[in-house]
Amino acid sequence: MAQALRKVHKKTSRKLEAAARPSSKAVKVTEGSGNVFADIGLANPEEHLVKAELVHQITTKMREQDLTQATAARLLGVTQPDVSKMLRGHFRQFSVERLMRFLVALGQDVEIVVHAPAAKQDPKITVTAG
Repeated sequence: MAQALRKVHKKTSRKLEAAARPSSKAVKVTEGSGNVFADIGLANPEEHLVKAELVHQITTKMREQDLTQATAARLLGVTQPDVSKMLRGHFRQFSVERLMRFLVALGQDVEIVVHAPAAKQDPKITVTAG
């Protein structure tokens, strides 16, 4: 019995050692563009990114105010299932303007600033929290 256990232990140890060794196969790494929506090929990736950033701010404010989805829904003028969908990343049904209005309903100022891009940069839309 002891000899059989040693064999199993030895075999298992070799398998574990082999699994721990780095693979000789090269791993291909592709650097992202900074916009996951563009990287996966969605149409209007800039709009999706802006919406995602606005939803992130909405989520942050809901947590800070300790709001349930039902309470937030009443404040935002939508249903609780709509809030749930939005928080899970299903926010296509909401316009950028409507998401900004949600932030206002949560007591946040929303400011739009227009300026020229820095040298050698493409124009873009960003959302920043102040």
